[in-house]
Amino acid sequence: MQYKPALPQIEFSMIAPVVLVAMTGIIALCIEMNRPKKNNNMIVWLSLLGLAVAGISLVGQFDTSLHFEGESMAGMVTRDRFSLIMQLLLVGSAFLSILFSEGYLREKRIPFGEFYPMLLWSTVGAMVMVTSRNLLMIFLGLEVLSIALYVLAGMSRKESKSEESALKYFLLGAFASGFLLYGIAFIYGATGSLHLDQISIAWIGGDHQVRTLLVFGLGLLLIGLSFKSSFVPFHMWTPDVYQGAPTNVTAFMVAGSKIAAVAALYRVADASGAMQDYWLPAMYWIAILTMTVGNLTALVQKDVKRVLGYSSIAHAGYILVAILAHVKSPDKVGSDTISYYLLSYSLMTIGAFAVVTLSARAGKEGTKFDDVRGLWHRAPLAAGALIVFMCSLIGIPGTAGFIGKLLIFKDALTADLLPLAIVLAFNSIISVYYYLGIGRAMFVADEEGESVQNLNMNHGLRSACVICMVGIFGAFVLFSPIMQFLSGH
Repeated sequence: MQYKPALPQIEFSMIAPVVLVAMTGIIALCIEMNRPKKNNNMIVWLSLLGLAVAGISLVGQFDTSLHFEGESMAGMVTRDRFSLIMQLLLVGSAFLSILFSEGYLREKRIPFGEFYPMLLWSTVGAMVMVTSRNLLMIFLGLEVLSIALYVLAGMSRKESKSEESALKYFLLGAFASGFLLYGIAFIYGATGSLHLDQISIAWIGGDHQVRTLLVFGLGLLLIGLSFKSSFVPFHMWTPDVYQGAPTNVTAFMVAGSKIAAVAALYRVADASGAMQDYWLPAMYWIAILTMTVGNLTALVQKDVKRVLGYSSIAHAGYILVAILAHVKSPDKVGSDTISYYLLSYSLMTIGAFAVVTLSARAGKEGTKFDDVRGLWHRAPLAAGALIVFMCSLIGIPGTAGFIGKLLIFKDALTADLLPLAIVLAFNSIISVYYYLGIGRAMFVADEEGESVQNLNMNHGLRSACVICMVGIFGAFVLFSPIMQFLSGH
């Protein structure tokens, strides 16, 4: 009798959002090859439409039935509330990044239509990362995400700093991917499986050799994911790449890449709870260093993009505290805090970088503090939006950033991580100085303020800023229903 292997069951609704975004990128590229070279409006609208349809597809998958959560494609695709929420955040981040990009690309003199399919495919890689518990799928998603970002970071080919950022990101990214792949090999050798659920099973029932392989494998995995998450001491690439890359690319990197890396780290940490005595103390100190180094280094920066780059490092440390609190007390601390914080973080950072794109004029872009002087007089809406984003990044009451930090502080206390809660509070106070420095620069009179014309915000940039501001205030006002939705209760 001829052997016929059983084909894995495929539930197409689970992969529909990823397929929709990928197909949108392919169609956008086909249009780019055949379009008139006047503008990219058709590609922009197509990209926004594709992301909107993917978002609707994700919302439609939230259900209370018994078949809501599960796996498909032989365990390579996972659907649960966390994966759907992360995909929604990624789709939203890509949507906002595309919304204000066309005007910036035109002013920057890099109106390449290839930007949009590349960003969509980068989003696809991130979505694959957050929707799988299979280590091989996480790695493939990471590579798709990263390769597209390597290209996007060097898109401004006439600027040496853009080429330098792309090369630095590529070399260090490939180095980190090597650590990740070696870690996957060790874990496969110990468990005989690429599924994360097998780690705790192998640890509990394994002998000394199996446990040794698991410790080495998990350590290498954490190094690779720490690089992508910008944890200290794997953070040195972050401010240089963020400063050198086009600002709209940086906006997506700071949100989309962070969401994907944090979600993958959450999956790995959650699956390795049985081994926490070995890795949690190390990540404990990494969280302290990440929060402290990020904030202290940001104090001495004179470039807005570098300040926001070091700020993103500090916020990565805050999110790591939430992950550690969940691992230490999984029964008391859920993933809803991580989801809420990533939501608020995405809105305030994408909004801040969107405002920074206003400094692009006639092929040049200035992102130093001096370049935003007098912004309040030249673009009141942009300046007001930036104040809102800075307030949320600080954590001032009335904003989503305040609720996010408060939730992490509460989770740290619930999980008996009092030192981390104290360090988080002190670092939040330190960050006030450099965030207010950006706000103060907007109100300092420009030396040539009388001769400088008002800056006209295009519809896309104006819409992105308004959406981010409404989201920041809305997430504060609607805190209770949002948390109920994120937790599923």
